[in-house]
Amino acid sequence: MSPSLALRINVAGILIISGVLLGAYYVQFGKGEVPCPLCLIQRLGMLGVAFGAMLNLRYGLRPAHYGVSLLSAVFGASVSVRQILLHILPGDTGYGSAVFGLHLYTWAFIVFAVAILLIGIMMLFDSQFETADSNDSKSRKSSLLIVVFFLVVLIALSNVITTFLECGLAQCPDNPVSYIELGK
Repeated sequence: MSPSLALRINVAGILIISGVLLGAYYVQFGKGEVPCPLCLIQRLGMLGVAFGAMLNLRYGLRPAHYGVSLLSAVFGASVSVRQILLHILPGDTGYGSAVFGLHLYTWAFIVFAVAILLIGIMMLFDSQFETADSNDSKSRKSSLLIVVFFLVVLIALSNVITTFLECGLAQCPDNPVSYIELGK
């Protein structure tokens, strides 16, 4: 696998994770469903997966950067599984509404599982770690890097702000129904 193909795959991964997070924001604000603490932690796991890919874009392809994404995906998957197991009993309606028949935490587990699989596959190709870039690809990579970087930073900052509005400086409620800081 060429380094340029690997970089394009990293960009695609960042955009997919960003799309998933933006979809979660749609459910949060469009449908009025306040995320639970485990949902917020799963968002952090997804941001960690994107962060590892962003490190690949900024500092070059490295196994350690894939490791950041892989550890974040394993962490996020474990949080997702915990939430799935909390709602596994028959008759439990789960937390939040379903999207295409599955709750967001189940979708999060699927995303994390796919990320673990794809990161593992990406790490099998040693040829991507060779350093040979032309000036033209560096300039294109730089403008794309800026757009992708600001997208993820914007999503991360909005996550910090909305989490503060939901929980304040205290522990988040188990089953939140409103934004604590907006009610003051």
